[in-house]
Amino acid sequence: MKKYIVRLSDKERAELGELVNKGRAAAYKRKHAQILLKADIAEDSGPGWADQRIAEAYSVGVRTVERIRERLCTQGFDAALERAKGSGKQRKTDGAQEAHLVALVCGSPPEGYRQWTLRLLTDQFVELGYIDSISHETVRQLLKKRN
Repeated sequence: MKKYIVRLSDKERAELGELVNKGRAAAYKRKHAQILLKADIAEDSGPGWADQRIAEAYSVGVRTVERIRERLCTQGFDAALERAKGSGKQRKTDGAQEAHLVALVCGSPPEGYRQWTLRLLTDQFVELGYIDSISHETVRQLLKKRN
C-alpha cells in the first residue's frame, strides 16, 4: 500500500501539462512533471500508473518515483518539481583560509623537518590561529583541490 498518494487538482494538472508540452523547462522538471501526471489517481485522470511502470517509462528508479510523490505530499507542489536539497553541510574553510594554507605549504617547513606532512600542516595551521580545528584529511582535500 502506497503511503503517499498523488491527487492533483485541475489547476495543478494543467500546469504540469503545460510544463511538459511547452518544452522550455529544465529536463529534470519535465521528468518530475511527467512522473506526477502518471502517478495521479484523481477521478478525472483515472487510475495512476504503478511506480514500477513509471520508473520503466521514464528511465528512473522506483525510489525516485517514490521520493517525488513523497515530496509532493509533504513539501508541496513546487518542491516536487525541484531537485532535492543537499544536506546543507557548511564548509569548514573559506577562500582566505585556503590561501593562508597554500602560503604555509609554499613556505619552508619548521626546523628539524625536511618537508611538510599533513599532520604537521594541520597543527601549524591551527597554532597560527587561522582556524579553531581542522582534520588532516580536510587539509589533504584542500591541497588536492588546489593541486
